[in-house]
Amino acid sequence: MFTSVAIVDDHVLLAQALSDLVQKYEGYNVLFVAENGLELVTHLKRKQIPDLIVLDLNMPEMDGFEVAQYIQRNHPDVKIIALSMFDKEEQVARMVRLGVRGYLLKGCRPSEFKLALDDVSKKGFHYSEFLTNKLIRNLKPGESTSDIAIPQLNEREIKFLQLARSELTYVAIADIMCLSPRTIDGYREVLFQKLNVKSRTGMVLEALRLGLIKLHD
Repeated sequence: MFTSVAIVDDHVLLAQALSDLVQKYEGYNVLFVAENGLELVTHLKRKQIPDLIVLDLNMPEMDGFEVAQYIQRNHPDVKIIALSMFDKEEQVARMVRLGVRGYLLKGCRPSEFKLALDDVSKKGFHYSEFLTNKLIRNLKPGESTSDIAIPQLNEREIKFLQLARSELTYVAIADIMCLSPRTIDGYREVLFQKLNVKSRTGMVLEALRLGLIKLHD
């Protein structure tokens, strides 16, 4: 079973190099390469829908942020790994809010790129130290997590968050916690509201940012 990948980057040489790299990985297939967001949308409207998009942020004719919004509205099951030359905290946080599953710098090593692909395709997310650190830094100047309102969670909710951080399905989490899937769905919806997020990735990353759970035990 192959994971289909789309590369979207206006730097044609880099996009082709990434495509060639992905094609060498077992279990992956590049569906297409697009030079900008509008070209990507054209492919999607032709029903060429990949499992995963490697998305450059800075592009003419519909940048990465606009693409992420479009994907979130129209193809929420398509996973996105953002790729950028810039490591500004506000950009990282903005992309996380738009539902990206991972964020890489263009200067990353091929091994890190492969790890991100594997994590996102198998687990649904890639939480790197870089990503969580940038989210924590995305606080107002002089602000720390002790200065902001942290929602009060009970032990069960914390346990659920710790398990949701992994690749486990919600059904598997229900089994571990000896609860019904419907109860787990209830925990998820409550935490979405408490953390003001709309996705599992956003829920876990916001919990990490607020210090409610840690990246590693």
